[in-house]
Amino acid sequence: MTDYYSAEPERLTIAANGIDFVCLALGEGPLVLCLHGFPDRAENFVPLLRDLAAAGFRGVAPYLRGYAPTSMPDDGDYTITALAMDVIALIDHLGAERAALVGHDWGAAAAYAAANLRPDRISRIVCASVPHLRRFILRPTFAQIRRSSYILAFQFAGIAERRLMKDDFAQLEKAVATAAPGLAFSNAEWWISLKAAFAEPGRLTAALSYYRGLRKLFGDAELWRLATAPVAVPARLIYGARDGAIGAEMFSRQEHLFTAGLDIQRMETGHFMQIEQPAAFAQLVIDFLQA
Repeated sequence: MTDYYSAEPERLTIAANGIDFVCLALGEGPLVLCLHGFPDRAENFVPLLRDLAAAGFRGVAPYLRGYAPTSMPDDGDYTITALAMDVIALIDHLGAERAALVGHDWGAAAAYAAANLRPDRISRIVCASVPHLRRFILRPTFAQIRRSSYILAFQFAGIAERRLMKDDFAQLEKAVATAAPGLAFSNAEWWISLKAAFAEPGRLTAALSYYRGLRKLFGDAELWRLATAPVAVPARLIYGARDGAIGAEMFSRQEHLFTAGLDIQRMETGHFMQIEQPAAFAQLVIDFLQA
């Protein structure tokens, strides 16, 4: 029997939807795609991959489009449609008819959109730290509008990059600390890796382009549908009680947006529960996938 807790994930390179994705993979069994968000990297899902593998799943965590070492799209497309198509293309390449999705932050947005694009290819979704996008976009609280002011700041190309990179990413560290109070940065391997990746030319701009692509939602009917249509696959949402980026109140009053059922779980964490409490997060994921 394989000891997945001492095994290192396999590193795959997958050409899908015009992107060369680098993925971390572990285990055998039903496919579970684990989709990271901002500012994050696939390796922060390694504890989850190990738990998934031990539970009989094949966990695969891609670095999303534009995030090193995955390639950046030549056309600069970081819209929700592109993210959804990436997910389906990855499922195709990995040889699965259907897959479960675990998405955090922008990975959650990708999971919602993929479930709306091809509900026949998605068995279940677990979305962390982001409510249904229709709830987030159309019904934010006043407190959430204040919390989300960084999205407006990210729209200013060049200015946003310079501010975030200044003084060894001090502004980005402050933003992450606000989102997840108490999260350790000093000598943290994940933070050192993240800064090194964002220091590569074009990489921070790629990550911020996800936010800049939100402007296209209001002029594209298909984008709007993928972002806001009710999700037709079973879903579990996990939120952090101390999340300083998206408040706990944003996870109420959205049951009507999940036509195949919605389960909501609270964790005593900030925004990055997969880093803050990886074992508890993995248990919530696996319990839902095995239900």
